[in-house]
Amino acid sequence: MNIGSKSKKRVVLPSRPEPPAVDQILEDINRAPPNDPVFSILEKTGQDSRVSDSDVDSRFEQCRQYLELNEQLQEVRGRLLRQREELRAAGELLQSDVDEVKGQTL
Repeated sequence: MNIGSKSKKRVVLPSRPEPPAVDQILEDINRAPPNDPVFSILEKTGQDSRVSDSDVDSRFEQCRQYLELNEQLQEVRGRLLRQREELRAAGELLQSDVDEVKGQTL
């Protein structure tokens, strides 16, 4: 008989935190000093010789384009939200006008 296993209580683990947002990551990168280990790890391990300048440049360009597109998407999202609100208000006004016209014809 294994009595000990029945008396063990199950440990409840805390939930995982949400991953950081892009803005938080960018803020963290911008605040990091130039000698931060993250930026120098390739030099210390000797792996930087395998990464060519053209690869670094193309990755940088991809990141820059991603950030630009993300910013444009945020701007478009804001514009669409404003337009949706304008359409909703116009719809309410139209509905009140329709109700007014219906009331006059009765």
